[in-house]
Amino acid sequence: MSGKIGIALGGGAARGWAHIGVLKVLAEAGIVPDIVAGTSIGAVVGGCWGAGELAELEDFARGLTRRKVFGYLDFNLAGSGLITGNRLSDRLMKSLGARSIEDLDCSFTAVATELGTGHEVWLSRGSLVDAIRASYALPGIFKPVSIANRWLFDGALVNPIPVSVCRALGARYVIAVNLNADFCGRGTVIPHGAEPEPMRATVDVEVEASGQSGAKKLLLRQMFGRGDGGPGISSVMFDAFSIVQDRIARSRLAGDPPDAIVSPRLGPIGPFDFHRADELIALGEKAARRAVEDIARELEARRAMDRRRHATAR
Repeated sequence: MSGKIGIALGGGAARGWAHIGVLKVLAEAGIVPDIVAGTSIGAVVGGCWGAGELAELEDFARGLTRRKVFGYLDFNLAGSGLITGNRLSDRLMKSLGARSIEDLDCSFTAVATELGTGHEVWLSRGSLVDAIRASYALPGIFKPVSIANRWLFDGALVNPIPVSVCRALGARYVIAVNLNADFCGRGTVIPHGAEPEPMRATVDVEVEASGQSGAKKLLLRQMFGRGDGGPGISSVMFDAFSIVQDRIARSRLAGDPPDAIVSPRLGPIGPFDFHRADELIALGEKAARRAVEDIARELEARRAMDRRRHATAR
């Protein structure tokens, strides 16, 4: 097929490990995107894929436990985010080094949001690690990242599934991966007095906080659940962010639909369940296998059409 294949990897925090499974299945089927656009965790996975480090990212993800996840959270109550992100940044640097986006094997763009203006910023040049960090800097959780005199944070606030980026960069066929299709429901209006649905389980911090100082135990309980059944700060922030992201994604996909969409059925797996990579990757693979035959068939039909068009032109 003349023209390029693009893939838009959406945001979704921990649920983004499913992107790994999707990319693996597509590659096995010979479907390799020329253009990769990622938002938030989609930028992490897409950047590692473009750098040829997807296998290393998969090993890292599968090796995470709740305790290891907490170990990457360098709390900083004096800054503009509860987590400085330095430990995660150091881990990315260890894997990706000083790579520039221009050095990748594909055309890659990370989407971020500019603080103050709300501008959608496409990061397609310069430091790969900085672009990824800016794209996943969840406001209030991670410190914003300064790039080219702009303070940037999570791109999911403006473009949760960046199909438009792939189109603008010349993709003729765009595959979108939506991680939140079954996360927020349909925004139903519920009358007063209706029976509430059960909440997703919050992170069990009592076990993970053992061995921590009293101050850090208190902070962890505030962040991830307080033992009284109520949600912690992180659950409230992630859920609120996911609802906003879901509504924006629905609107943007309706206005600029992809040619194919892969929607892993991730069920109750929450946005902070980074330790559940085995399940998430498997669910990504399962979703991609459901879609890959149709995608391959459509791509072959377009190639055949191109061949006929070229033959007619001669």
